Amino acid sequence: MAWQGEVAAPSVPAPRVGDEPELLAAARAGDAQAAHRLGKLYAQHGDRAAAKHWWERAAAAGNVDSAYNLGVWHEKHGSLEDAVTWYEFAAGTGDAEAAANLATLLLEQRGDTEDAKRWYERAALGGSRAAARRLALMCEDEGELGAAREWHRRAAADGDLISAHDLGFLAYASGDDKETVRWWEYAARGGHADSAYCMGLYLDAGRDPEGAEAYYRLAAKSEHPGAASRLGGVALSRGDLRTARGWFEQAAGTGRVYDQRMAGFVCVELSDCAAASHWFGRAAAGGDAESAFNFGLLLIAEFGDMAGGQHWFRQAAQAGHRGAAVELGGLLSVTGELGEAQTWLSDPPPATWGRHAEPELAARAELAAAATGRRGGLPLSVSDLAEVLGTWDLVTRPLHDHSDVIGWLVERSGVHRSAIEHLASVRGTLLRPGSAPWPSPSEIQYVLATARDLRWRLGVR
Repeated sequence: MAWQGEVAAPSVPAPRVGDEPELLAAARAGDAQAAHRLGKLYAQHGDRAAAKHWWERAAAAGNVDSAYNLGVWHEKHGSLEDAVTWYEFAAGTGDAEAAANLATLLLEQRGDTEDAKRWYERAALGGSRAAARRLALMCEDEGELGAAREWHRRAAADGDLISAHDLGFLAYASGDDKETVRWWEYAARGGHADSAYCMGLYLDAGRDPEGAEAYYRLAAKSEHPGAASRLGGVALSRGDLRTARGWFEQAAGTGRVYDQRMAGFVCVELSDCAAASHWFGRAAAGGDAESAFNFGLLLIAEFGDMAGGQHWFRQAAQAGHRGAAVELGGLLSVTGELGEAQTWLSDPPPATWGRHAEPELAARAELAAAATGRRGGLPLSVSDLAEVLGTWDLVTRPLHDHSDVIGWLVERSGVHRSAIEHLASVRGTLLRPGSAPWPSPSEIQYVLATARDLRWRLGVR
């Protein structure tokens, strides 16, 4: 492309001493590449006006890199319209990065989804991994899961481990075990800690504890708190209290209330009451009723702090902890506060679910919660899901013939058949992802009420 109009001497200073003065002469003579390089020199020296001047000269002569730089320049210092113009110029020649930037501007500044997708697609086909991922996420948001997988695959094949991780979740949610393993393994080998952790959960759900532990250890190398928590549980199951303490404390240090509570329990077993008090206290302050109850017990039994024990019993009782209400009532009776004591003793809160679900059920619960919480979704509660799954496992354990388990439960409990069928359906979805859409939070609350009613009617605690 020829220079447009007569070339006038630029009103910009020559490059500094030590730069290449011949660039200026070449640029003035119409060398587009020299003008582009001269613009970069001025940009490096912080002279934005001079950089813009030479990039405009170079772009007018057909230099795509200068057109791209002008898009960036106007995005930061100029106008949106000019940025779009220059990005379009560069993108029209096949520049993938310019097409990706253009798409982002159109999407985020103009809300032009249709044109943004078109330019992201051009960028992705031109080799932009970031554009392929962004396009995949747009397709996910629009419910085009097939297209989303294809674009995630393109990004993942180019080394995008986050897209590989997302592919694992999309496959898990659809019940595609082979693809789930393929992508989580791929991302885990690349150093993606969340994928290593999810592979551990997936193997735990499939009753492969040895394989799961290997992936938890891989994730723990990147200080993944969930992996540390799981490894704490593994060590605890082996009776290795000191190792369990180390893992639980590592996870607890990130603010995880469950692990603070578990660290407290292990420290009690190791007779380190000061450390147990620290961890129970942190978890109790974080709103964990079980920790508040145990903190109260510890304060009274080990430190003789009756006032502190009463305080934390009351906190736990007000949060619905039955044992704390009973202990508080007894303590108040001893101190002569009979009115409040009678209140807690006569109508304590109902007993809550205090059992730990089997490892495979807990893993399924955590995977379902993570799957529903992706992309800004409302995650299901891990503890609620574990209670639903654990309740079914518990109440059906005496049954040898499961051919009519629903009828058997209806007959024994008196709970309406439709409620038990709904509970069974949700359980099936959690255990066999892809067999039905994930349950909603309100649906989980409904089946949770059924599960608790079943336990109460069957006398199972």
